[in-house]
Amino acid sequence: MTESANLDADPHLVPKGKPAFDQDPHRVRELSERNLEVAIGREVRAFRRQQGMTVADLAGVTGLSIGMLSKIENGITSPSLTTLQILSHAFSTPITSFLRRFEERREVQHVRAGEHVEIERRGTRAGHQYNLLGHIGQNSSGVVVEPYLITLTTDSDIFPAFQHDGVELLYMLEGEVAYRHGDQLFHLKPGDSLFFDADAQHGPEILVKLPARYLSVISYPQA
Repeated sequence: MTESANLDADPHLVPKGKPAFDQDPHRVRELSERNLEVAIGREVRAFRRQQGMTVADLAGVTGLSIGMLSKIENGITSPSLTTLQILSHAFSTPITSFLRRFEERREVQHVRAGEHVEIERRGTRAGHQYNLLGHIGQNSSGVVVEPYLITLTTDSDIFPAFQHDGVELLYMLEGEVAYRHGDQLFHLKPGDSLFFDADAQHGPEILVKLPARYLSVISYPQA
């Protein structure tokens, strides 16, 4: 059985002198950033990615420079109406579609205790409870996140092997399980976490100590 990696024990996981992540989750945008240019830039990037184009591809189609397109996508420059018209032709979309996220309402969900939605996933069995803690569909991040509270109260001879797009994070709250990911087995106890590519077969294989409860957060690109 393979135990979870210890970040402190492996200096290669976080290079010395470099931050682990480029984005600061506590950063607050300056007022100047909350503007039309940023909204337009996000839409241009979203349309480009939806059509499977690189910035270089878009530059070739529109005749705009890679540098200019990069500035537009990052909200650094304000594109002219002529530029927006060129982009709208390239994406076969109206100019107004670039403005739809400007001052758009950002969704939030508050789920009170006991009000989460119990759902059935493929292979769900008696004693295996899946509660969806919230769901926001289309959003500015470009990804869908599904947070679940999973409770296992009854042992079973057969466990489902899940396999789907995206990445998944597990965080153990109670009990102990041996959780399989591909050809590896991880013994998870309260406080342990497991973060993995969900395209490999995965799922609880041995219920070591019941009841077992853990958070499962699945993230995948928006369709």
